Amino acid sequence: MLTLKVLRENPEHVIAKLAVKNFDARAIVEKVIALDDNRKKLQTESDNLLAQQKQQAALIGSLMKQGKKEEAEEAKKVVAELKAKSNELLAQAEENQKELDAQIVLLPNMPCDLVPEGKGAEDNQVVKMGGPEVELPEGSVPHWELCKKYDIIDFDLGVKITGAGFPVYKGKGAKLQRALINFFLDQNTAAGYKEVEPPVMVNAASGFGTGQLPDKEGQMYHAEVDDFYMVPTAEVPVTNIFRDVILGANEIPQRLTAYTPCFRREAGSYGKDVRGLNRLHQFDKVEIVRVEKPEDSYKALDDMVAHVEAIVNKLGLKYRILRLCGGDMSFTSAITYDFELWSAA
Repeated sequence: MLTLKVLRENPEHVIAKLAVKNFDARAIVEKVIALDDNRKKLQTESDNLLAQQKQQAALIGSLMKQGKKEEAEEAKKVVAELKAKSNELLAQAEENQKELDAQIVLLPNMPCDLVPEGKGAEDNQVVKMGGPEVELPEGSVPHWELCKKYDIIDFDLGVKITGAGFPVYKGKGAKLQRALINFFLDQNTAAGYKEVEPPVMVNAASGFGTGQLPDKEGQMYHAEVDDFYMVPTAEVPVTNIFRDVILGANEIPQRLTAYTPCFRREAGSYGKDVRGLNRLHQFDKVEIVRVEKPEDSYKALDDMVAHVEAIVNKLGLKYRILRLCGGDMSFTSAITYDFELWSAA
């Protein structure tokens, strides 16, 4: 995510910015730069050996023409020695590059200047609140009791079939879930997003492509035999559509939307605030993804936030928009806005 060019040009800036995420990057940054220095050293030595091999090859040709076979044979031995040294350097360079790659992916993305400092959710900034005020009638009950009363979501049946955090939607509950998915997709496509239906399992390269690996490996369901991961969000397969792809200027922006079921092993702590639908291992999500030129990216993010806000307003829900502090942001994020919908329980 962070390039060698960025690290080498201003390592202290990188270290200071990552400190906003409460990440001490100094040891890794210094190690990456040292590995890059070693890479350059090995490259210089390899280039010198290659030049010597070319000189010896030319010498061998000249000696053979002069009939100096014994001297030519000695020169061939020198070439063989040079090739052996070159192969040794090549092996060292490959190991050095592997270590460099393994270290640089441990560095999070740098937060932008708008990101507030802080350690957790209590330090997030509320940037906007909206939606109608909600007054619960007397005798109101939490949603998990309503789900049981009207038989629309069965949490106990999900435990029987799979385990906690895997609810079964039934009757009108299933219809509501399907209707909301279709509503969100229709709103997104009407706004110019192209709908795609990606796989719900991805390979490790895709996990690294969006930064879930290595940072969130423990939170992802892993099918170890095939080395596939269940997607934690549709963002992972959709963003990886463009992995290792160079887009022309006329192909930007790209606007995509997708629905996928999502899977996360870590479903939060236990207690009244995580009962029912508040924390799940499997849940449905409709995602929007945009690929923009760097200079247009923050304007695009503002447009995306406004688009989501308009959808929430159409549903008539009370909400607030948070700008996450450095300590509450994801590994890959430069800035994050979270929508929180009001719920009594």
